[in-house]
Amino acid sequence: MHSPGRGRRRAERSFGSALGWTVLGAVVPGTAFLAAGRRVLGAITLLLFLLLVGGGVWLATGGRRTAVRTAVDTGALLWVVGTIALVALLWIVVVVAGYRMLLPPRVGRGRHLLGAVVVLLLVAAVAAPAVLAGRLAMTQRDLIAEVFDDNGRSATVIDTPDPFGDKERVNVLLLGGDGGEGRDGVRTDTVIVASIDTATGDTILFSLPRNLENLPFPADSPLAEVYPDGFEAGDESESLLNAVYRNGPAEYPDILGPTDNPGADFLKLGVGEALGLTIDYYVLVNLDGFSSLVDALGGITVNVNYYVPVGGEPSTGSLPDAYIAPGPNQHMDGPTALAFARGRFGLTDYDRMARQRCTIDSIIQAANPVRLLAKYQELAATTQDIVSTDIPRSALDDFVDVAFLVKDATTRSVVFDSTLIDPAYPDYDQMRQIVQEALAPAPATPSSGAANGSGSAAPTTGAGAPASPNPAADVGDACAYDPAQAQDALAEGEPPTKNG
Repeated sequence: MHSPGRGRRRAERSFGSALGWTVLGAVVPGTAFLAAGRRVLGAITLLLFLLLVGGGVWLATGGRRTAVRTAVDTGALLWVVGTIALVALLWIVVVVAGYRMLLPPRVGRGRHLLGAVVVLLLVAAVAAPAVLAGRLAMTQRDLIAEVFDDNGRSATVIDTPDPFGDKERVNVLLLGGDGGEGRDGVRTDTVIVASIDTATGDTILFSLPRNLENLPFPADSPLAEVYPDGFEAGDESESLLNAVYRNGPAEYPDILGPTDNPGADFLKLGVGEALGLTIDYYVLVNLDGFSSLVDALGGITVNVNYYVPVGGEPSTGSLPDAYIAPGPNQHMDGPTALAFARGRFGLTDYDRMARQRCTIDSIIQAANPVRLLAKYQELAATTQDIVSTDIPRSALDDFVDVAFLVKDATTRSVVFDSTLIDPAYPDYDQMRQIVQEALAPAPATPSSGAANGSGSAAPTTGAGAPASPNPAADVGDACAYDPAQAQDALAEGEPPTKNG
């Protein structure tokens, strides 16, 4: 005859075992069913779980392109949300059903309460990440739908089922809009064309100075009729490249017909003519929301090699409010990073262009996966406020494919600074020639023992004269800390400020 104490201990062990298997069944679905003797149900559940894990591993490795394609497809993202909800519901059913199967008979009220609490915690552990993943998917869907529009109006984008078609290169105009509080409209102080080889991903960045004058327009464009000698809008400061976006549509608001962003279309036509390229799409980042983006990332870290002004207006001589001192690995919040990217008092436009490229690089470095997930909803809302484009959603699959190529391809840069052109009197024929030379394949290196008797020979043209060197240079680490330059700047002391 068994004693009551032994029966209680056996019941406690049985109840404890049920809780243990239930917890394991929540982590590895199917194991609780196997422990309860439901072998077929357990095997099927476990197999489905292993397939789910295998699918996740594949998406994170070999299937990354499929994952990214899904992330930019608003229809697919709805299916993702539905699938997440279904998987979470089935997982919860498995947890509850496994516990009920394993629960021993005649369990006391206290154990029932404890078991219910454990099961509720397990259900919450399953539901919480599912809810978070669903919210992230819906946030991503809203972002894609807001920024990329298949029904947008453009004077320069040709609507086609295959946006890339048989293009050997796709050219994207990257604009940095310097709009914000106290500024009259948007000036595009950053103008870069990214020309991407669609077969290899090799990319060349063409950077144009903000003070480029007399921007030309294609002969078959109505803009060429009203600007026969290039863009002009009153005085010289209002006729520079950075003023086209604002002043062109203000003077001729309907000249290009229906379009959601006439300023971008003005620039696409003008910059394309200046470089001898067809500009396919544009992306505009308004720096007015730039500081919010940096703050959402928790700040960025950059190297500063000289005093960078905070504020100041070169055209009026108004002094900066302060300066960012030289130093390595400086962590900056949003407003400071914006000042770092914008400041140009006493400096050249090319200095600012270089700092802006470094700022973008720092943002990319700050955007690690953990921080992106934690701040994604805030980042997505910020992105909707500061980014606009005429890239249609139908082109995003092609851009995903090209992006995977670009990641492992070469990136070169041509900066049209004063060593190449005079912005006040630009030779656009010369600029187009430079572009064509940059886009041309690199000449083959002659073998040793060439005709000139040296170990190598300079590449030649068909006429036998030395060919022009390719003007596109590899993008190097121009953002590194330069101790000598920084020490020289510190030795000279901080320049004067409004309060100095």
